[in-house]
Amino acid sequence: QVQLVESGGGLVQAGGSLRLSCAASGYIFNNYAMGWFRRAPGKAREFLAGAMWSGGSTYYADSVKGRFTISRDNAKKTVYLQMNSLKPEDTAVYYCARGGGPRPRDPREYDYWGQGTQVTVSS
Repeated sequence: QVQLVESGGGLVQAGGSLRLSCAASGYIFNNYAMGWFRRAPGKAREFLAGAMWSGGSTYYADSVKGRFTISRDNAKKTVYLQMNSLKPEDTAVYYCARGGGPRPRDPREYDYWGQGTQVTVSS
């Protein structure tokens, strides 16, 4: 079965960096786009970044553009989210998801989700 497992979250000071990983299994990884989302307490789920199957096309939310970078290693079946210049408002649970539709910013285009990893940024 399809499984997505995030790791790499934790507590970091404002201005610091973290790299999240999402290991995929149970399907042909190369055939699908991948995305990162987050949900902060009391807020709606937010699209952050997406990468098409080859990784050549990437998409970012304005809130993280220039600070976050999505990448994927198809040989390792893993997608990453490098997060730099973190801010307290980046505190949330971060999720990776398997996509494939033509609208990478739309969460409805994603059919499988990981369990999430907590990121906490202290001021």
